[in-house]
Amino acid sequence: MALTPVERRNSFLREDIHNTEPETFEEPPAVITTPVGDMWPRPYYLENGLRRVQPYHFTYNTNCKQRWRGRELLEIFTDEFRDRPAEYYKEAIENGTIVVNGKRASSINHILKNGDIISHTMHRHEPPVTAAPIGVVHEDDDIIVINKPAGVPVHPAGRYNFNSVVEILRAQRDYSFNPSPCNRLDRLTSGVMFIGKNRRAADDLSVQIKDRTVKKEYVARVVGEFPDGDVVCEKPILQISPKLGLNRVRANGKEARTVFRRLAYYPPAPREGDDQTAAADEEEKQRQEAEREGKPWKSLRGYSIVRCRPLTGRTHQIRVHLQFLGHPISNDPIYANQRVFGPALAQNDDRSDDDDDIVTRLGRMGKDEVAEAVAYHDEMVDDYNKRKAEKLSGEVCEICNTALYTDPGVHELGIYLHARKYACEAGRWSYETELPAWALPPAGFEGPTEATVESDPLAADLAKLGLNDDGTVTEERRKAEAGEAADGEEQQPAAVAVAAA
Repeated sequence: MALTPVERRNSFLREDIHNTEPETFEEPPAVITTPVGDMWPRPYYLENGLRRVQPYHFTYNTNCKQRWRGRELLEIFTDEFRDRPAEYYKEAIENGTIVVNGKRASSINHILKNGDIISHTMHRHEPPVTAAPIGVVHEDDDIIVINKPAGVPVHPAGRYNFNSVVEILRAQRDYSFNPSPCNRLDRLTSGVMFIGKNRRAADDLSVQIKDRTVKKEYVARVVGEFPDGDVVCEKPILQISPKLGLNRVRANGKEARTVFRRLAYYPPAPREGDDQTAAADEEEKQRQEAEREGKPWKSLRGYSIVRCRPLTGRTHQIRVHLQFLGHPISNDPIYANQRVFGPALAQNDDRSDDDDDIVTRLGRMGKDEVAEAVAYHDEMVDDYNKRKAEKLSGEVCEICNTALYTDPGVHELGIYLHARKYACEAGRWSYETELPAWALPPAGFEGPTEATVESDPLAADLAKLGLNDDGTVTEERRKAEAGEAADGEEQQPAAVAVAAA
């Protein structure tokens, strides 16, 4: 459910950010308008490698929905905002932190009607994010090209507000600065992002990206030894759960294509004193056991650094295609999660008969297994938000009595997926970053420390793969496939095509 946030002016100043004295709770605003004040400077502080936000009061406003008409106020909150217990909402209505049309409700049984405006003022606790700086790759009068750290959402959404790229940039520059993101990166993903300094520049670049006139390259760290050469996955992708933002390969999904090239493979480091012959025998034994049990995951050893070129822009496209190919991103909390997808991890699986089970298992996961905001769309305030929230620390806030959470672990601050390069098809501009630390050779191994020409997926000859420059299928290939279908062979989108290196 969409809520309109209204920020309230607070007494936070930069010099008292570390003040731990409880603040006095103010009455909700008598007039429901947007906005109601603001906090400047932002109440940030850095601690233990994390960017934190001092808790603050925040008012959510929403108009009475049609389905709420004629229903009791407490019932609405307990049914639709289940991130807090019913007792909390009862007290909030009684003490006036939940109001209707700017006035205290007559009782918890107050009946809502058309035109009512419901306001909920609460003490807001934002999750911390990494303290890693937002790097600047390029800046001119119109745009800023940044290197987004993993784990930081782009826009304020869900439990994140000030701890977002947009708000951090505003805090670093000026209150009047209004950054306009031109491309989208999931919270868990790092890398190149374009920030428009004005609406015209943002709209122009957004159109270029949408019209597929921009080449994109990502780098990922995946499980096992990824094949050499051009690996092309053309399986369509379908969103099977809008609520969770979960996507899978499905024949009735949207067209999706990704070109992959391996940069490096790093096998498990041999332990000192290991018998190499015995180790090889054990590896073969594990491979046979995995094949016999139908559990390919068990035979995957080591990891690969893979460069990825998405030719289409489906949500979670690279993550889903890598999972389908049997080489999911190593620390992907969703698509490399056996508790969600089972031991085969949906390798070569485009069936839909287990979708409901997968959605159910994912919905039940806690943050031990699933990082907060598994999808880009984490605006929902409901029981799922509670289940995927950080683990409780056992402490409560002295002001609002809200249960507090532990700090996120390293595995919750990002995944091994990085937007490394964006380039204009016409060659007018190109921006790239260095390889992230997790893509560099591990201790005791030699390997590439920068992207190589041989592994560049942007250099792939799309014509040889039957694709146009914009990633669509060539007419010649369509005719050839149509001819094969006419001969009685049922045509399906290619699962993978491997060209010799």
